[in-house]
Amino acid sequence: MRKAMPALLLSASCALSACSEEPVLSDAPPSETSAAASSAASGDSTPQDAAPEDVRARAAATLMPPALNYEDARAKLEAGVGGLFIPSWADPELLSDGPRGVNALREEMGRDFEVSIDFEGGRVQRFSEILGDYPSPQAMAEGHSPEEVEALATEIGHSLRAHGVTVDFAPVLDVDGGDLEVVGDRAFSTDPEAAGEYGAAFARGLQAAGVKAVFKHFPGHGRASGDTHLGEAVTPPLEDLYDREFVPFHTAIPQAPEAALMMGHLVVPGLGEEPASLNPRAYQLAREELGFEGTIYTDDLGGMASISENFSVPEAVAAALAAGADMPLWSTDEDINAVIDAAVDVVAQQEG
Repeated sequence: MRKAMPALLLSASCALSACSEEPVLSDAPPSETSAAASSAASGDSTPQDAAPEDVRARAAATLMPPALNYEDARAKLEAGVGGLFIPSWADPELLSDGPRGVNALREEMGRDFEVSIDFEGGRVQRFSEILGDYPSPQAMAEGHSPEEVEALATEIGHSLRAHGVTVDFAPVLDVDGGDLEVVGDRAFSTDPEAAGEYGAAFARGLQAAGVKAVFKHFPGHGRASGDTHLGEAVTPPLEDLYDREFVPFHTAIPQAPEAALMMGHLVVPGLGEEPASLNPRAYQLAREELGFEGTIYTDDLGGMASISENFSVPEAVAAALAAGADMPLWSTDEDINAVIDAAVDVVAQQEG
């Protein structure tokens, strides 16, 4: 199914370079480097005067690869990445207070960096034997008020922060449609407004503990045709998403404006054939329809078949950055320098 790749990469390239024809859609990503990359920049030289190593540093700072163990994490940080993702198969010592934990790594590196994890409660709570065991979002909402969920999320956040985690890829704002196991009890509710209210409460709780919350999975997975972990998943048409899938995001974002957003790999009829995570129009929709101004992460670009069946990780990272992602994420073990090389090409063109 690799035949889908060239058209998408050509589209991303045209959005960045001087192609002979303007895109029909207003889907070009911002001309400035992403927020995550910009934060790594130093000095006051213009992009035209920037040394290649400066561009490489800014490109690397946009990336969130997996940290498999202490040595792997250190090597990736030495390459300049802006964050680390801790997958379920990572060395648990990364979450320890000892010399092989991420807190010790921060001291060794002499700089701060993001450390992220999937911790929603229920069946998606990585390293619960270390971080704690909590009910699913559905169970939280059924048995507690939003205020009580906020307090519970603060407890979760304190545990995460104590173990070095600064970003939690939660809460889920998908509305449970009843037919997808991948959503199910990971959603707070079948009611869009309630999903948004509880999601906002969870986000505020995390943030009170010093952990960044991430609303996911925009544009909404609840009524998709399948599971993006297993292959392509298509949502209902764009016009049908406004009254259901988008409602929790509209509800939650104003109540927790410091939260970030995760772009899912869903194909949306009406936005084009590309997965949202690689689609400039999806990022435009988030910025304009939701009015979202914060950081946008991608869902996993390496370990989910909806992307990996058609793209290598360097290709997917480049396409995501070109489309408008601030911080591409992947969980698979890759050559970090090859991924940085791909990111450099995009950042250099964005700054050119």
